[in-house]
Amino acid sequence: MKKRTIVTMPGDGIGRIVLDQAIRVIDAAGFEADYVEGDIGWEFWCNEGNPLPERTIQLLEKHKIGLFGAITSKPKDEASAELSAELQGKGLVYKSPIVALRQHFKMDICLRPCKTYKGNPLNFIRRGANGEVEEPMVDVPIFRQNTEGLYGGVEWSSPDGIVYDALMTHPQFVKNFGDVPKEELSVSTRIFTKHATERILRAAFNHARKYGYKSVTVCEKPNVIRETSGMMYKMAQQLQKNDYPEIELWNTNIDAQMMWLTKNPETYGVMVAGNMFGDILSDGFAGLIGGLGFACSAQMGESGVAVFEPTHGSAPKYASYENSIVNPIAMIESACMMLDYIDENEMAQKIRKAVAAVIEDGKVRTYDMLKMAGRPDVIEKGAATTEQMTDAIIARL
Repeated sequence: MKKRTIVTMPGDGIGRIVLDQAIRVIDAAGFEADYVEGDIGWEFWCNEGNPLPERTIQLLEKHKIGLFGAITSKPKDEASAELSAELQGKGLVYKSPIVALRQHFKMDICLRPCKTYKGNPLNFIRRGANGEVEEPMVDVPIFRQNTEGLYGGVEWSSPDGIVYDALMTHPQFVKNFGDVPKEELSVSTRIFTKHATERILRAAFNHARKYGYKSVTVCEKPNVIRETSGMMYKMAQQLQKNDYPEIELWNTNIDAQMMWLTKNPETYGVMVAGNMFGDILSDGFAGLIGGLGFACSAQMGESGVAVFEPTHGSAPKYASYENSIVNPIAMIESACMMLDYIDENEMAQKIRKAVAAVIEDGKVRTYDMLKMAGRPDVIEKGAATTEQMTDAIIARL
């Protein structure tokens, strides 16, 4: 096994807590690496005016692999207000550093697997036709386009000049917004390119082929958002016909899909969507497998840089507790995705089996698994600390 250097980026709030636990687990499994810490997050925004310092970008350019904890993001005005006094009034605008990372390194492919752990008390259950309780087993890898769409950052408030003139060339804009004063307009674009769309579609189909999923579902809104969603679905049809005929292609609208989410989640295989819809879809499916404490992700792209992170936020109030109560499994699973990426598949599976065994055994459960409110006293009521959950997983190893 080649010894690697991993860039660790704790970020904000509980990011450092869960990241430290994930490293404990992969170390215990036998993974040998050097770790270098990259600065990222709210502290660096407030003190330097940049939540993603150039030195962190350089670390990732050099070492290629990153483990990321969690990030705090706030609206534009709140972010500006928290800048240090010497940075106030300098025209600095906050931008999410994780979004900036994705775009800088062209990490356009995001994979968010949503898979049921047997015995998890948070698993989705439903009533059967005769009133019996059913617990469908969900196994849905979601591919989310990471760099385009609504998260592309091409936006204007009070558009003027050539931007407004260009908007006025579109008959629907003239009809619906032509008489709206410019200062009352805010515009966000939703841009899809054929290159990036083909990449995310091929990633989804290749994953289905490699791991034996019978279908790929495009979850967009082509009946209304005809140019972007329509292009993605049309390209998916062509790819499936020409290159992946053995894999079924399904098409669902994002709004209907959220309605169907609890009806038959076990019937879906791989799903793929643009940035915003993929975000919504993956959080919805994460809710069926226990919530964000179990939701992991990988960001990959043509640059060769890859970053692995849980999809939960920084939860700053929990970071202040004397004994951490947060669930580290999403971060541990993200580390497993990193191991898969560098072809340490056996080690990743060993860890996943240990996690599964702890969950099924049911003796060690964090507060979320016990359906408690996230307060410091949950430990006294039988909830495991973050460290105790990690200890149990390591013991299974």
